Formats: sequence, C-alpha cells, structure tokens
Amino acid sequence: MARSSICFAECPKKTGLPREVVKWLQTLDLAFYPKNVRRDFSSGYLVAQIFSHYYPRDFSLHSYDRGTSLSAKQWNWSQIERSLEKRNLYLKKEAIDGTIHCKPGAAELLVLEVYTILTKGRVSDVEGPEPDFTDEEYQNLLPSLARSTASKAIKNNLTATEIKAAPDISTNQRKAENILRRHLEHKAAERILNPELWSSPAWSRASVSFKEIKVRQPAKHSLVNY
Repeated sequence: MARSSICFAECPKKTGLPREVVKWLQTLDLAFYPKNVRRDFSSGYLVAQIFSHYYPRDFSLHSYDRGTSLSAKQWNWSQIERSLEKRNLYLKKEAIDGTIHCKPGAAELLVLEVYTILTKGRVSDVEGPEPDFTDEEYQNLLPSLARSTASKAIKNNLTATEIKAAPDISTNQRKAENILRRHLEHKAAERILNPELWSSPAWSRASVSFKEIKVRQPAKHSLVNY
C-alpha cells in the first residue's frame, strides 16, 4: 500500500499538462498516475475514474474495461459519452477519437476539457492555437533534413487503430491524401522561406518520387484478436 502511494506521488518531469491540472490529478485517488498522458488516457478507464469521483452513481467502474484493445477503448468511451449525456455534458468528439488513437495533443486537450467541466477552473498557461492532433509541432522542431518524408508522414499520422475503427478504403484513402497534401504544402512553404537550403548539395542528391496512395485494410478477423 505504501509503495502504491509513493508511485502516485511521483510527478513526471513533463506530462504536457499545465501545472494546476497536474496538481489536480494528484489529489485524486486514481488507480495509477498517468505518467504517459497519450498512452494512459487512451483506454478511457482513467477518465471514467476521474468522473466517478464527482458522479459516483453515473460512473460505476466495475462496468469499465481496463484493457487496452481497440474494442475495450471503444466500449469505455461509449459508456462515458452516454453517462455524460445524461447530465448534458459533452466532450469534443475529435478529442475523444484522437485520444483513442493516441494522436499528438489529443489526450492533453481532453484532460483540459475534463478539468474545466469538473472544477469550472480556467487553465492560465495554455497558449497558442488548438492542436490538430498531428506530429506537425514535433516536425517543426527538427532540422529540415531530419523531417519526415511523405510516406513517413502518412505512417505517423494515420494509425493502425484508426484504420481498424473505420475499415473503409475510401475514408482512409481520403485521410492519407489529406496528410500528403498538408505535407507537400509545408514543403512548398519551406522551399519559399529557405530557398538556399533546397539548393544545397544534400538536397540536390536527393530524389523523391510519389506513387499512388494505397491504404491496406486489416483483415476483418484482426478486430477480434486485437
């Protein structure tokens, strides 16, 4: 028991959450402390546990799955949405989907929403535009030569669970095309801002070709075994 409380008291150096939200989470008797926000909130179990502290009759934890499979996540989040709807409370659907699929910035935004709903508090040190749940912010921190290629951008921003959750070829084809379009737009803008970089020997030796985007759909039985 003592060991559990020591683990809970340890605060990660960087969670991606504002200080007041981190302190708030530490006051809750959670099953475990979310050291990796993107991973630990994905299943929805911790979110249900947070809401159960405020609405114990609406959030009965024994009906939630502590697993990490896609089906467990979808079950948990559908229950959370139904319970919140009874109280005329809603979380952004985009944030929920992004959290399920571990998209960059999605879980952080969702936790901020939960914090605002339950505490009526306003987070003071959140600045900048709302995240778009892509790895764009991370890519912008890298040197130009180290940034993702077109194929890597699609792989980074179209997760396997997204494809499994909506196994429709045309839908996933459009997602991949949108990712590619944004990638090419950023490359074009960078070429205009830094023309000398693109004329360097390193870039002149590079040869990039783009083929038709094909999104492979997982076998239907994989949904059961995931």
